Amino acid sequence: MNPRVTNVLPNSDYTLTLKFSNGETRVFDVKPYLDKGIFQELKDFHVFNSVKPFLGSVQWQGGQDFCPDTLYEDSVPIEARDLKTVMDEIGNNAQKRGLTPEILESILQEE
Repeated sequence: MNPRVTNVLPNSDYTLTLKFSNGETRVFDVKPYLDKGIFQELKDFHVFNSVKPFLGSVQWQGGQDFCPDTLYEDSVPIEARDLKTVMDEIGNNAQKRGLTPEILESILQEE
């Protein structure tokens, strides 16, 4: 038996970030299903974002769901990264877009 879903986060690209009972975090792509039957309703972001963990799987407000084994076997593992690496990447991307440490500091002090 494959691990079961314990948490789900809908993403803006019609993927789901899934946390599994074995501690893995994986991404499942829903896009291939969006033109099929009841899954067509998930094209509406409000509906897509209604996804919740349900009995080891996921379920939407309209009753759409996936087999837990499909979610695990057809999803892609997310590489674990430490917080410093993530924060460094965010900082580097912000600086590339013109947000200097001085500008950031002034924004934070305005609060």
